[in-house]
Amino acid sequence: MGRARLAWKIGAAAVVALLVVGAAAYAQGFRFREGSASARYAPAHMPDAAFVVCRLAYRSVRSEPMGIGWQTDYPYAEINLTTRLSELTKTRVSRDASGDPNHFVVRLTDNALFNCPLTVASDVGSLGFRPEEIERLRTYLLKGGFLWVDDFWGTPAWDQWSTEIAKVLPASEYPIVDVPLGDPMLRSMFEVAKIPQITNIQFWRGVDGRSTAERGTDSPEAYLRAIRDLHGRVMVLMTYNTDVADSWEREGEDPRFFYQFSPDGYALGINVLLHAMTH
Repeated sequence: MGRARLAWKIGAAAVVALLVVGAAAYAQGFRFREGSASARYAPAHMPDAAFVVCRLAYRSVRSEPMGIGWQTDYPYAEINLTTRLSELTKTRVSRDASGDPNHFVVRLTDNALFNCPLTVASDVGSLGFRPEEIERLRTYLLKGGFLWVDDFWGTPAWDQWSTEIAKVLPASEYPIVDVPLGDPMLRSMFEVAKIPQITNIQFWRGVDGRSTAERGTDSPEAYLRAIRDLHGRVMVLMTYNTDVADSWEREGEDPRFFYQFSPDGYALGINVLLHAMTH
């Protein structure tokens, strides 16, 4: 499916999103104070067997500009992504009693972690694993779990993240590799010809849309990287020097931002979800 056609399909579906995030929020431009939503922790047993995304709650040991730790992009990134997944594919998405997509927060020490088919984390350049969390995450990933980390920029953030994930999956056995553009994951449904560099909407407004490199010369382009198990299955996916989740979270806040970033962000997001569910 071409980018223009995808933009049309997602644009038409955006009307439905008003019911998901609330008409009042849309009338105010979807403006909300990020980090104000309370954590909706995963229950001991999932309410159904349909697909759901879990947000990883972690400890921050350093700070990054414009980052707020694990709450970055929570919860509308996962709400909007799973809404689009249900509209653009036949995937059955878990929903609450009111019909809204379920979304949960999970800590690495929670037993509910192992009920989460896919976990996401943002601003991981601030993350620091506790000793008891390392073995838990390793077990989750080797048992078939999938972790997608996003929205971390520049060399210091990369160094922090790569050091921490190496405690979980030693690089000598599980190296971090770049995902080539010809990888099947990037053709699960849409053809992704380039990894999009998506800035957060505050930075984009601050530079009047003239740049997408949040760390300037230390973030010249976006990268898609992965850690695979011994059979080639992706366990950890990394979108570095880009904020893909903001293209979902902020889809209704500014039409210009939507048309510049959301079609590419959703194309990548839905491809990744479909790949994770089938491999």
